[in-house]
Amino acid sequence: MLDYDEEAECYDALRGGEARAEAAARTVLGLIPPGPGRLLDVACGTGTVTRRLAAARPGLRVTGADLTPAMLSRAAARLPGAVVRADSRRLPFPDGTFDAVTTIWLLHLLDDPADLRAVVAECARVLRPGGVYVTTVDKAAAHNVGSDIDAVLADRPRKPAADAPAVVTAEAARHGLRPAGHGSFLSPGQGRSPRRTIADLRRGWFTLLPPGEPRTEEFAARLAALPDQDRPRADPLFGVRAFRKAAPASP
Repeated sequence: MLDYDEEAECYDALRGGEARAEAAARTVLGLIPPGPGRLLDVACGTGTVTRRLAAARPGLRVTGADLTPAMLSRAAARLPGAVVRADSRRLPFPDGTFDAVTTIWLLHLLDDPADLRAVVAECARVLRPGGVYVTTVDKAAAHNVGSDIDAVLADRPRKPAADAPAVVTAEAARHGLRPAGHGSFLSPGQGRSPRRTIADLRRGWFTLLPPGEPRTEEFAARLAALPDQDRPRADPLFGVRAFRKAAPASP
């Protein structure tokens, strides 16, 4: 996994910045309950999405939580007094605190199924009955746009997606969260070019192709043979799912 303390400085520039944050926030807001309330953005990173959620709904009290100090310092600058350092597997909030909980670009990082279970369980725990949990799913597939880059990378080694929709839906159901909607959003300007993909390979973005290994360089060489080395291919399309927490049964 990437070192997100090191990534913090360049994270926004390399991940679509404000344009991607605006698209993500717009989709999230379309899936959460309208009106006032409290929202927790788990693993808020640099706070670009979190800030937009707060700005778009003045009646929504938004809290960001992240574990990485460098990420958290950037989020705190964007949302003074509204971010906390927290492990997403052990959230420091009482049961039923929030009307909405979000995990945007988190679940795909959880290689250990126990971590996925813990994160979803915690999100469900701090959500009030009737509240909504919103998460991105199948992040790795977002860049599969049918390009020549995809064709080169088609036979690369890969692990099963921790955030596959079926996996997330099943885990959500274990904690009383039922499907409540879905959406998607394009990330403007984030389409891969061959040259950029080579750089990503050598930085370790493809987890089963470590930097410096012969297989990594084989893929890099194949990408280098593609035409239009600096032309971005189609923008990625990120998927989002919403789940509503069941209200307790009436006596």
